[in-house]
Amino acid sequence: MDEPKTAARTLTRRELNRALLARQGLLDRLPLAPAAAVGRVGALQMQYWPSLGPALWSRTTPCPPGAPFAAHASGALLTGTLLRGTIHTVPAADHPAYAVVTGASAVSQWRNRTDPPPAAPVAELRAELLAHTARPRTVAEVCAFIESWVARNPGVFRDAELRYQRERGWRPFCGKVWLVRVPRDGRWDGRTPTALQAAPVTEGPEPDEALRTVIRRHLAAFGPAAAEDVANWIGWNLTPVRAALRAMDDLVVFADEAGRMLYDLPDAPRPGPDVEAPVRLLAWFDSVLLAYRPAHRDRILPDRHRDEVFCKRNGQVRASFLVDGMVAGIWSVDATRREEAVVTLTPLEPVPRAARDALLAEAEAMARFCRPDALRHRVHLEEAP
Repeated sequence: MDEPKTAARTLTRRELNRALLARQGLLDRLPLAPAAAVGRVGALQMQYWPSLGPALWSRTTPCPPGAPFAAHASGALLTGTLLRGTIHTVPAADHPAYAVVTGASAVSQWRNRTDPPPAAPVAELRAELLAHTARPRTVAEVCAFIESWVARNPGVFRDAELRYQRERGWRPFCGKVWLVRVPRDGRWDGRTPTALQAAPVTEGPEPDEALRTVIRRHLAAFGPAAAEDVANWIGWNLTPVRAALRAMDDLVVFADEAGRMLYDLPDAPRPGPDVEAPVRLLAWFDSVLLAYRPAHRDRILPDRHRDEVFCKRNGQVRASFLVDGMVAGIWSVDATRREEAVVTLTPLEPVPRAARDALLAEAEAMARFCRPDALRHRVHLEEAP
């Protein structure tokens, strides 16, 4: 085991906040196309498809409403079941590494029993399933294909395993990392892509290399970060992640105010605490709120607002807005009316007068992005508590 590294200095919460904002394009928007931007800001959590556009619009410029969909249509971006068994959007070039890391995590162990079926026949099913999904298939079509294969290969799946998979519509098995989400008709737009297709590349790098790649992506996007933050984000146990970080000789090490060791890339931006942060709107399930252990998200989410943003009742993570780099409220867009799009801002604390006009302008611009076809765009700012 490598010796633990020594922290160069302690970074304040505000310094960590500014480092995060700088990497995420939330200080200055990134002049990058969608795929390059996602490569910079890290995998975007995407179980709520309407998050895609707002997440990129708040971070990049220019970002026309159709740009995120065009990046998918060209194959530059891929969306599928990855980190922690949750849907994410990643650059196509990074997908193999993310897939290997996810495949080695506990959430990717699809079997229900400790006595798994023979590996060879299941590997054959995987190969045939990837061939079958060379073009888009509905979930029903994928399930029918698996059932046909099972009928032709009796005894591969034990009865308990078959019951487990069938009760769940084969989702544990179909949620494998080498299948990506695509629209059934090939048209990428605001409709949630629900069909499945084999990823363009269905083999990845060696596990150690993949882990190092994904760790670097996390640090570049969300660092400085502790080993437990990285492990939480990728869905791994802490021990191998900590060992991998200690073995990466080019990393620099800091400490946070809680005394945790934070790792970072040497040339990553770490602006000073006095850098001004503009108001910004974060999407639903925004990755900056999820990239750290729950107890250590306070570099951007004040503890007093956690329960307003993370809804325990339904597992939702609300869209929020930042004032001075910290979550200060939540927002929503009413896109049901044909002629008018309304963004409602709900402050969780008083908004300083100096930030109010900028917040209203940013929200109106978001309304125009979300509903470019609406005749009117309006912002409703609710009273602060």
